Amino acid sequence: MSESMFKEVETLYEKMVETRRYLHQYPELSFQETETAAYIADTYEALGIPFQKNVGGNGVIATIQGGRPGRTVALRADFDALPIQEENTHLPHRSRNDGVMHACGHDGHTAELLGLAEAVWKYKEELPGTMVLVHQPAEEITPGGAKPLLETGALDHVDAVFGTHLWTNTEYGTIETARGPFMAGADAFEIKIKGKGGHGAQPHQTKDAIVIASDIVASLQQVVARRIDPLKTAVVTVGTIQAGKAFNIIADQAELSGTVRTFEPEVQETIREEMERITRGICEAAGADYHFSYNIGYPPVINHENEADLVLKEAPHADSSLSTREVDPSMAGEDFSYYLQKKPGAFYFTGAKLPEHDFPHHHPKFDFDERAMLHGAKTLLQVFLSYQHKYSS
Repeated sequence: MSESMFKEVETLYEKMVETRRYLHQYPELSFQETETAAYIADTYEALGIPFQKNVGGNGVIATIQGGRPGRTVALRADFDALPIQEENTHLPHRSRNDGVMHACGHDGHTAELLGLAEAVWKYKEELPGTMVLVHQPAEEITPGGAKPLLETGALDHVDAVFGTHLWTNTEYGTIETARGPFMAGADAFEIKIKGKGGHGAQPHQTKDAIVIASDIVASLQQVVARRIDPLKTAVVTVGTIQAGKAFNIIADQAELSGTVRTFEPEVQETIREEMERITRGICEAAGADYHFSYNIGYPPVINHENEADLVLKEAPHADSSLSTREVDPSMAGEDFSYYLQKKPGAFYFTGAKLPEHDFPHHHPKFDFDERAMLHGAKTLLQVFLSYQHKYSS
């Protein structure tokens, strides 16, 4: 395995930081990332690396054909941002696009993959096999960018796929993954209640939508607690309630929305059925109408055992400061799941926690330890080379 490539990645760290900070200043929402996609494509064009653009939307896929025989392995990074107003006013590279922010590390994912590509391209004659660098848009919003990208057939020839996420819940210097279920399936639901409004002093003449909604919220908490096997894992969260316009008027309508997280199809279906049954029963008892919608989102991220084992065993060889550990699954969702439904592979977390900075992903003050980008790039390279060694010899 080429030490030159790893050393070259290290020399490109400052360039990765520069790239990340530029992208952080100009974030774009899911399915709207035209300028970001153009920036990625322009970078590959300047390097002379072959690439395709507009793959399944705004996707960009670059290919480095190595000078030695081997397998074809894809490495994926996402590049969309979130509808969040950044509050990191002290950062000179804070977002310049009002109401849009890279609050999940996708700017870092893009920077580390571009840095890795540049390093490998310089030593491509030493590279075994083919490296496919997948820059995917629209991870944050279903139906996501992975599915349409895969539907183009652009990765049909790939033997395996790996990806990493800069993760601020994990200490810097630690790589985390799991052999099997790693991240949950992520669904969304919406409940609309139609009651009968009226004067706040005359509740007996109304069908109070807020009271009905409150009963539904409380009862939904019993679904996981009393309808799902306690040895199974699931989450039902009501994230929003919209109702009422004045303190002395009983609301005639209320809307609830939230998310369901599961790992198994039968658990998912039981929760969906129970949620609708509860909503129907409470609304019928109150004499109110309702509309229940349940939108199935990303499937769970299920790592392939051999590929996850490879990450756990080989990633520390990328950098002597790194350690790995197998962890329990996260209830967060990711459309990397679609890649793993089609190809062997694994997804893992690269620890990027900043000391004394306790703001989670999707927070207006989110930030990560930029040094972790070097770990992300180097472990992706290590995993790629280790896969080649294991399966091409």
